Amino acid sequence: MDISIIEASEEVYAERESFADDERQQIEINLLLEGIYQMYGYDFRGYVRSSLRRRILNRMKAERLPTITALLEKVLHEEGVLERLLNDLSIRMTEMFRDPSFFAAFRKQVVPLLRGLPEIRIWHAGCATGEEVYSMAILMHEEGLGEKTKIYGTDMNEKAIAAAKKGAFALKQMQQYTKNYLEAGGSKAFSEYYTTDHQYAYFHPDLSENMMFAQHNLVTDGSFNEFHVILCRNVLIYFDQELQQHVHRLMHSSLSDGGFLGLGSKESILFAPDRVYYEDFIPQEKVYRKQAVQK
Repeated sequence: MDISIIEASEEVYAERESFADDERQQIEINLLLEGIYQMYGYDFRGYVRSSLRRRILNRMKAERLPTITALLEKVLHEEGVLERLLNDLSIRMTEMFRDPSFFAAFRKQVVPLLRGLPEIRIWHAGCATGEEVYSMAILMHEEGLGEKTKIYGTDMNEKAIAAAKKGAFALKQMQQYTKNYLEAGGSKAFSEYYTTDHQYAYFHPDLSENMMFAQHNLVTDGSFNEFHVILCRNVLIYFDQELQQHVHRLMHSSLSDGGFLGLGSKESILFAPDRVYYEDFIPQEKVYRKQAVQK
């Protein structure tokens, strides 16, 4: 037989095997996510699969398991495995004054419209370990609005919320955070806001006097207040379109008329169910303003 025919046949067989492996893995991921939801109530079924797959495979390797099905068995039957997997699935990368131009625009264009309010309520949805919440607290303090601003930081990850409450961040990050702060329009020496030891920077307690951190799941939990500002930045990119629409409905119902919604640089309200009720307030920074519904 011609060697080229044999090689071609082997390539086709390898492709079929690879496709079968991928399909089998997707079935296993679906079963894992369904099991987590049915047993514990955490719903990742509407998350984008590419990101989930990578994190699930990393956890599988860390647990030294041969398959995702074996991981599901341990999640259902072995204490501590679920918590480790949830930490993998829910903690996202963040930093203080991330995307400095966003905070600079917020300071210049949104803050003046908040000044006349007797109380300002801001919700950071999916706040991870709280860097963005402390950034906003500093910004509002510098604008003379710290005392009448209540900032709510929520995340589904209990461990992340516990870290946020401490207000302690790795000292090695402060150089980058200082750069972000200055680019965001900061008016002081950033080091005035924290003390340090050899490992961490501890932000001053007065910044957190009007902060509230709580566990909240955007997928399964409802609205808990009415807010003048909601920031949900770099969260929706992990959700499929159906889940994004669900979260958009939640945020719209939680936002006061005339309130502001801030999204991440790669996110949009283009396909949001309530898109027509928003004004593109600062389009380049993905800041939108809710319009009053005509009755």
